[in-house]
Amino acid sequence: MLHGYLSQKESFYFQIKSLSAHYRVTAFDFIGMGQSSGLDQPWSVSDYTAHTLEVMDALGIKKCRLLAHSFGGRVALKILAEHKERVDRALLTGCAGVMPRRGLKYAIRVKMYRAVRKVAPRFAERNFGSSEYRQLSPIMRESFKKIVGEDLTPLLPKIETPVLYVFGDRDTATPPYMAERLKEGTRGSGLVYMKGCSHFCFCEKPEQFNAIAREFFG
Repeated sequence: MLHGYLSQKESFYFQIKSLSAHYRVTAFDFIGMGQSSGLDQPWSVSDYTAHTLEVMDALGIKKCRLLAHSFGGRVALKILAEHKERVDRALLTGCAGVMPRRGLKYAIRVKMYRAVRKVAPRFAERNFGSSEYRQLSPIMRESFKKIVGEDLTPLLPKIETPVLYVFGDRDTATPPYMAERLKEGTRGSGLVYMKGCSHFCFCEKPEQFNAIAREFFG
């Protein structure tokens, strides 16, 4: 199980409790998140992917079924495309990796940030970006930029493993148009929308989500 950005393995509490009755479940905290150690340098999605494979190797997991949320989905996409022999099938919920649609307002704000940063970098870092971004340490900020700046859609045609995307139909962090893009780009994949759910559909309606997971994983 691969959790979301700045989250932790306990976000999968309901899935760990339910799926442990049917499978050997492995969940861990990504470096820099949860109870893990902090980063000593900015990490990219590829760095997190390499570390995930190292964890699997250390635990003797040659092949697995993947359950990933949001940022964890970014890592999952890398593994599916570049290390397909390691995954039997994957359920990705609220999966990130598709570049968001940006309007004129966003473009103007980015230009303002870059201009202000040249003369007042500390002010720019404190007053631009999301509240989530402003709370990050300098190393995590640089890591965050690497992560969100990478478009993973070119990897989709390389994926051959069975994939099921599960999204909340009210998800604003990874909206439905991202889910559709992932579905269209991943050959043979499925897409399920959970009605009335947001980015954390697996927490909001755990029984329904777990039923979907058990049916898909077999």
